[in-house]
Amino acid sequence: MAFWRKKQTPESNPAEKKPGLIRRLIRKIKETDWKDPVNRWKLLFVSLFVFIALLGTMYGAIEATSTPTFCKACHEMGPEHITYSASAHSEISCVQCHVKPGPVNTVVHKVEALKEVYYHVVGPPNPIAQTVAVENENCLQCHSKNRLVTATGDLKVNHGKHIEEDIPCVTCHSGVAHSKIVERGLNTQENLDKWTPEVADKLMGKEYMAPNMGTCIDCHTQVNEGKKPWEDIAYSLPKSSHGKEAEHKTEAVESEESHQKTQDTILMAVGKQTADVKLSMECTTCHQEISTPESHENADWNQSHGSKAIEEFDKCVNCHTDSKWIKVFAKQDINELLKGNGKEKYTKDINVVKTESRKNQFCSACHAERPQSHGDSDAWLTQHSGKAQTSQDKESCLVCHDRAKVKEGEVTNAPTDVYCEFCHRTGFKGEK
Repeated sequence: MAFWRKKQTPESNPAEKKPGLIRRLIRKIKETDWKDPVNRWKLLFVSLFVFIALLGTMYGAIEATSTPTFCKACHEMGPEHITYSASAHSEISCVQCHVKPGPVNTVVHKVEALKEVYYHVVGPPNPIAQTVAVENENCLQCHSKNRLVTATGDLKVNHGKHIEEDIPCVTCHSGVAHSKIVERGLNTQENLDKWTPEVADKLMGKEYMAPNMGTCIDCHTQVNEGKKPWEDIAYSLPKSSHGKEAEHKTEAVESEESHQKTQDTILMAVGKQTADVKLSMECTTCHQEISTPESHENADWNQSHGSKAIEEFDKCVNCHTDSKWIKVFAKQDINELLKGNGKEKYTKDINVVKTESRKNQFCSACHAERPQSHGDSDAWLTQHSGKAQTSQDKESCLVCHDRAKVKEGEVTNAPTDVYCEFCHRTGFKGEK
């Protein structure tokens, strides 16, 4: 050993490391005389201080993560926050609706919500959809269950009776805060950047926030069949494939199924379930001011309403619009909504009526059936010329019939494949 090196002593041996903080603390606890009352009081005060500090930290964290500002911090929650801010519920916090009242429920919710952090990192579901329904007790914190008539004075709904049947409020009021953007297909990941506070009015609307008559019709129909659809909470939530394997169907199959279901619903509504049912489907069952127009009561209305439709088609579609009669809204194009051109004022035009009546499933539900006026096929084939003398008569025929054969790839939505030039191959008399 070199003479200049200091001889190592047991105290300066680098192999012996100084105990860490935790080890020193454990040693201190073991060496403390806990029989001494002073030490016991010290432990009590320290424990109480730590408990209060943890409680305060937890409370602060819960409060901080329960604000709308925190919710909108995630980019994927933009559409939900913007619709909430523009709704009548913007003065209350998100958790007042989405978390059951009570401190225990709040803590449980915060633990369950940790999965949202995972989704934020790896990518959220597309689209984000509500998977837990808002409970009635959340709504009843502010709302009364004794309301019988809406503010407009027209719609009469016995809320108490609905609550007695344990029907969730969101079964009817699912769009009150977020305007049903999930089922309308407006909150997909590719649309997030298009949501700004300035466009909220264009993307929201009373028809999406207020109860949809189609929901009433669908539910009342099932009640008359002896069912209680609201007992399956999925009935009150937007359709979502979260947590399960999505069922893949071709666009044609989905379109056909949707069309058939809509037509069945409309035909049922037109026929009105009024007798031998638990819930009558007449307008006056739920409405005080809206009723069937007198003109509709005429015996020949089914055959004569065409001329009235041409004159006042804009009034017809106030009631006879598909979206008012079916529960689920069709998917929408956010770009078309953002254009915000609005509805053009209707002027008498049979071509507009023809086009719209073919697209409108309310019209096509009946137009698809052979009219009574056409009688026997063979007889009508040789006698119908008397019904198509004037240009106006011919235009009426063209509401259902195409003039020429539809070209391959062209879609006209005509309710029949019988076209005029199949027989009139050289054109009509007077047009040559």
